[in-house]
Amino acid sequence: MALVTRVYLARHGQTALNVGGRLRGLSNPTLDDEGRAEAERLAAVLADMRPTVVYSSPLLRAVATAAAIARRAGVEARVDARLNDRDYGPWTGEVKSEVERQFGSVDAAPGVEPAEEVFARARTAFLELVTEAESGPIVLVSHDAINRPLLRAFDPSLGEVGQRTACWNQLSQVDGSWRVDTYDQKPDAS
Repeated sequence: MALVTRVYLARHGQTALNVGGRLRGLSNPTLDDEGRAEAERLAAVLADMRPTVVYSSPLLRAVATAAAIARRAGVEARVDARLNDRDYGPWTGEVKSEVERQFGSVDAAPGVEPAEEVFARARTAFLELVTEAESGPIVLVSHDAINRPLLRAFDPSLGEVGQRTACWNQLSQVDGSWRVDTYDQKPDAS
């Protein structure tokens, strides 16, 4: 029989900085009204997946999204700093397209946490949290800068996969290998 482990990798709900196309990074905006509604819709979907625990980044937008999911699922929400967003340094709060125009890419802007470092800490967190989980699926609530490189690592064909606010991705481990079953799923507004 195959050993199967399931992870739901989710992104936090919307903030005012998302709406403005600004780099959020380690800034700590709360969810806006739409973000709170998104978190509740996401919670309704992920609670049906019967997670045993919900982990999140320590930033308010992720904590609030994780709390909605955990409350709806009747499980504990825990914070793990390794799921924190990318540090954009002096460019935090700036319009992303302007930073890209000025430097060619966010990666080329001085003072930005290197993508390789973000991926290394995200991968370590992912593998350790999955190993620590007692049984059943888990939910990890973080940021696009965490989710996108993890998804690409497990499925290189995903390239520049999108990660809308309050989306979820399903990953499964079968016989020791991880695969992405579905990605960038977003509950419909009703």
